[in-house]
Amino acid sequence: MAMSSLALKARAKANPLLTWRALRFSNICSGSFGFATSESDPPDPPVAGTKFLESFKEEFEIGSRVISLETGKIARFANGAVVLGMEETKVLSTVAAGKGDAIRDFLPLTVDYQEKQFAQGVIPHTFMRREGAPKERELLCGRLIDRPIRPLFPAGFYHEIQVMASVLSSDGKQDPDVMAANASSAALMLSDIPWGGPIGMVRIGRISGQFIVNPTMDELSLSDINLVYACTMDKTLMIDVQAREISEKDLEAGLRLAHPEAVKYLEPQIRLAARAGKQKKEYKLSMVSEQTFEKVRNLAEAPIEAVFTDPSYGKFERGEALEKITQDVKSVLEEECDEQSLKVLPKVVDTVRKEVVRKRIISEGSRVDGRHLDEVRPIYCEAGHLPILHGSALFNRGDTQVLCTVTLGAPQDAQHLESLVGPPTKRFMLHYSFPPFCINEIGKRAGLNRREVGHGTLAEKALLAVVPPEVDFPYTVRINSEVMASDGSTSMATVCGGSMALMDAGIPLREHVAGVSVGLVTDADPATGEIRDYRILTDILGLEDHLGDIDFKIAGTRSGVTAIQLDIKPAGIPLDIICECLEPARKGHHQILDHMEQEISVPRTQDDRNSPRLVTLKFSNDAIRRFLGPLGAVKRKIEEETGARISVGDGTITIAAKNQAVMEKVQDKVDFIVGREIEVGGIYKGIVTSVKEYGAFVEFNGGQQGLLHISELSHEPVSRVSDVVSVGQQISLMCIGQDVRGNIKLSRKATLPQSGSETKSVVKGSAPVSKEAPNIWASLENLSNGEQQKSTLEELPLSKNENTASNPSASLPSAVVIRSAAECDEEEKSAGLTKASKSTAKRMGTLKWDNKLKRVQSSDNKSDSTLSSLLSKSLSRMEREKEIFSKDEDDSENNLNNQSDKETDVKTPMTPQKLKLGTKVTAKIYQIRARGLVLDLGGGIRGMYRFESNGEKDFSVGDELQVQCSSFTAKGVPVMSLVDEE
Repeated sequence: MAMSSLALKARAKANPLLTWRALRFSNICSGSFGFATSESDPPDPPVAGTKFLESFKEEFEIGSRVISLETGKIARFANGAVVLGMEETKVLSTVAAGKGDAIRDFLPLTVDYQEKQFAQGVIPHTFMRREGAPKERELLCGRLIDRPIRPLFPAGFYHEIQVMASVLSSDGKQDPDVMAANASSAALMLSDIPWGGPIGMVRIGRISGQFIVNPTMDELSLSDINLVYACTMDKTLMIDVQAREISEKDLEAGLRLAHPEAVKYLEPQIRLAARAGKQKKEYKLSMVSEQTFEKVRNLAEAPIEAVFTDPSYGKFERGEALEKITQDVKSVLEEECDEQSLKVLPKVVDTVRKEVVRKRIISEGSRVDGRHLDEVRPIYCEAGHLPILHGSALFNRGDTQVLCTVTLGAPQDAQHLESLVGPPTKRFMLHYSFPPFCINEIGKRAGLNRREVGHGTLAEKALLAVVPPEVDFPYTVRINSEVMASDGSTSMATVCGGSMALMDAGIPLREHVAGVSVGLVTDADPATGEIRDYRILTDILGLEDHLGDIDFKIAGTRSGVTAIQLDIKPAGIPLDIICECLEPARKGHHQILDHMEQEISVPRTQDDRNSPRLVTLKFSNDAIRRFLGPLGAVKRKIEEETGARISVGDGTITIAAKNQAVMEKVQDKVDFIVGREIEVGGIYKGIVTSVKEYGAFVEFNGGQQGLLHISELSHEPVSRVSDVVSVGQQISLMCIGQDVRGNIKLSRKATLPQSGSETKSVVKGSAPVSKEAPNIWASLENLSNGEQQKSTLEELPLSKNENTASNPSASLPSAVVIRSAAECDEEEKSAGLTKASKSTAKRMGTLKWDNKLKRVQSSDNKSDSTLSSLLSKSLSRMEREKEIFSKDEDDSENNLNNQSDKETDVKTPMTPQKLKLGTKVTAKIYQIRARGLVLDLGGGIRGMYRFESNGEKDFSVGDELQVQCSSFTAKGVPVMSLVDEE
């Protein structure tokens, strides 16, 4: 190039007529100065060609839905990659194998399932706007894929395998978890990894008794069963069930329907692998030579058999004895310098132990701890183990021990979920914890553990079937299960402990749920794998789980199954044997239910100190704006002062308080700020704004003004208003009416006890905000079979914290009810003594005012007689004088005929008016509780009798007892004591 340039310059000097074009420049007059194009230049570079991606696709139909398997278009470098599509939902599954021959004695299989929010066109709500650590659902879906594919890898194959399933798109109609499992099976079939597949997985639902294959999410929400079934051509690999107390017979029918439907996935995978699959690679298998196995077995078999034939060994004693045998065998091999045998010694000894245990079970029917094959270990139950908590229970089955606690919260405490399908929140949560100390080991506690998440979700599914719906029980519920000791089936112990803890918390469960784990030991032909004999074990130990073939966890009530999880170690078990395991499991968990029901059979009554409270109040939008204040300042101030949490909806204010005292405090503040519809007889708190000679003006009920006349200040004569009240003083008042000028008339003395009477104080009840009573839910559901309480005397608040030796005089003030003045005068004339009783005076007439005042309406938490007696003190006595005195005359006649209620038994039907302190009645035993009896006093009235420390406790339902009313509880329930029949 340099030489040609010099030659051109030389020619230019020699021939000045040489043009610019000779030097390959373009015309300089054109303003562009550059080289001209020569006709001999090479052509332009070729345009990039179109790459052809060869893809293979199989389509088939299952459950009236078209499913496609496609490979070759994406993820081409993976060892195996398949995209499975169903309508608009598509899932990619890939498989890769590690390089090299790692030395290990287990299969390092990792299954990762991921749902990214782009699959539904949503940007994540996290701070970084990207997905973080795997969520619980992703871990559960990974386990769902892992469990059926793991048993099909060949024995001795210990190479690292990773299966990754990702959701590419989701229409929200189909759950991608089952699709991911089938796609993973197809990817393994296409890869060069040795694997004994394919598998098929299918989901079954049932609506109105009709089974549905591959139900949509909408159909699944209406279904009473969610059954996931995986299998090979002729054997079952995995079962996962969540049900609403479905019978074992119906469950078996669902399983037998699922098998042929799941098999339909197999043929398309085989065809796709034949078209696009790789040839299987020869991987090195870590096998033990026959010579090494026989040598170790001869040394270890006899001492191992001696350990397993001694049922006196505990879990750790047995483990120490087996470890000593391993060390003895190791010493012999070291003396012989047998390095090859030393490398595989732990695995060979474990195989020998497995053979010894399985042989004894098959041939002799003898288990490790000496139990029969269908025998459940001894059980210990304790409800209310930690009384200060909302609910707690301790459950022991053999050496397995679980402590369960229940915490109740507000609706806003519900867990928020970010999954592609399913509900956005979860209000019932069960968190399972397996600390290292429960098996006497050390370890770190960090992050979510797949095993803990899986066990906790299984127990959560089992209990969810009996939890009341959100409409009836709006609380958020969290169960914590802490495993204190583990020797097999801690997840089923969690179900039992969780059920008792829920009842201890006062949650109205329909019935208890119990769970048991069933095992299987088979004798199979080594050549063909055909099962020649087998034994089913009920309530397996941890060692039997390790050495057996299946771990079949079944939970349910007496009415049916609520949850199932089946894990299999060999390459499948026939479905007939699996169905045969259902009956021993049913008998086992019924035995456990007997023990649980003896400890606690109905939800407890909680006291106000520990039980959370939830109330929903209805207001107008203007009233809610006043309550919120500027930028919600007023609401936040109330939350800070009381510790309660308040949420505002469309026309509603929902208050969640730690206990009843906090709830009343918050309601008082809400009433003072917002006010409520004024009622005659309603009790309010107000502040004195001005004092006059004739009375005081009081601001109450969110800014309302009322007149407190001097005559209504006290039962005693008042000469000066300022002697009783002062400006700024907060007082309790009752609305008693409206004067001719429209002013609201208030009374202070109506809320005070009358002098010279044993009546203490009026039990304050909050007036309802609207005509509809507030939807207040407290954990006080204590009646079985959904019985409705017909009167306040029908309750039996037999609290677990209530002192059985309570002082009757201490409970009197809160059990007092008010009578009218005329009744009290007549009673004094006839008996010479004033008694506390309930009045049945009729309500005042149809006096109504213009939207500011309204007549008192009946409510569940108020006594009509109490409000009527309060009204009778403040309203016109002239209109009701005849009615009251006529009733008093009737009562006086009854008193004269019966002489005295305290001295004679009541022969006529019992009424609340006749039940007084000292009244003797003949009562029937209605219900037997752990700490006392529920008595039927007649007339629909229930009373309670607490067992004495050294008294008789042998009673039967329907027995008649002579009892006497000794006191009343804080809720007005009569407390009875036994009367000596002599």
